[in-house]
Amino acid sequence: MSDLDLNSLLGAEDDEGPARRRSRGGRRGNGRRRRRRRNRGRFIAPLLAFVVLAGIIGGGGYYGYMWLNDALVPDDYTGQGAGEVVVEIKSGQSASDVAVELESKGVVASVRAFTNAIAEAGASASLQPGSYKLRKRMSAENAVTMLDPSKRLLARVTIKEGLRLSDTLATLAKETGMPLKEFKSAAKDVDALDLPSYAKGKLEGYAFPATFEVQPKTTPQQILAAMVDRYKKTAESVDLESGAEDLGHTPHEIVTIASIIQAEAGRAEDMPKIARVIYNRLDRKPPMKLGMDSTVMYALGKYRTYATHAELETKSRYNTYKYAGLPPGPISNPGDHAIEAALNPAKGPWLFFVATDLKSNVTKFATTETERQALLAECRRNGGCGG
Repeated sequence: MSDLDLNSLLGAEDDEGPARRRSRGGRRGNGRRRRRRRNRGRFIAPLLAFVVLAGIIGGGGYYGYMWLNDALVPDDYTGQGAGEVVVEIKSGQSASDVAVELESKGVVASVRAFTNAIAEAGASASLQPGSYKLRKRMSAENAVTMLDPSKRLLARVTIKEGLRLSDTLATLAKETGMPLKEFKSAAKDVDALDLPSYAKGKLEGYAFPATFEVQPKTTPQQILAAMVDRYKKTAESVDLESGAEDLGHTPHEIVTIASIIQAEAGRAEDMPKIARVIYNRLDRKPPMKLGMDSTVMYALGKYRTYATHAELETKSRYNTYKYAGLPPGPISNPGDHAIEAALNPAKGPWLFFVATDLKSNVTKFATTETERQALLAECRRNGGCGG
């Protein structure tokens, strides 16, 4: 074989060798590309899922976002709130149960805000049954604070208008569970009650009838002082001292007149007319005796609309059938309507009034003795008597 043929053979071999290597290298390159594509696939799949989720939340998932946001940051009010709401925690209620009630009454913005706040305060287990005074639209944190057992209301005591002081004290003792003797003792400590100077050192007439809230640490003295304070606010709102002066009476006399009006009236609408009867009798020359059965009953510690002839003989200064002018002091604790009537009597010539029908509380008025006798006859026909 010639050198040329040998070289050709060698050259052909050299030419074919690289081709085969390229072919083998190409197969290896294709494998690497396939692996890269598979790797890219594994990366792209979750990326596409993320993009789809982002599209749902960003484009059409507004409400979903809001749900997530509320779950993480619940609605809550700020500050102390306003108004007054009394909430009762019942035995066996959980913090979640209380939260539902607070939300329904407008105290907190959301159940979650309250449950979060009470959990953070570590007070979920400290909730105790009872009534609590809160406010509307207050922060959940403040609501938790006001549900502290020490702030629980022992009672909400309503004192009716026209109760005598003795009945007022008995009612307070019964409703609060505190000893009656403690209320009686507190009623005598007039300096601690901060009575007005014109009250002459007596609580009768100045223990204003209203609803009072009693907390665990409230004392009988504090309750009575609150009643006196409530009276003072009413007196200020109606300008009692100035009004008394305009009528030619002292503030104490106005309260005394109001107490008689309260005891004698069956209806608030009759109070200004009863006030006029009292003033007309007092203003006569010489003054006409008031002749009020209510003052006699007070003197005797009894409760009836009309006094008997024997009872009218009592020598007490509260017997306005025997003594002219006003009794020494109030015979009950009058409310707003009676005080306003005492300061603003109706215009009229009446000198008498008769409760003609005790069942309907109707009171009728007369100017002359003849008219009065006719009303008394009507009263007897309806099963009563007096005048």
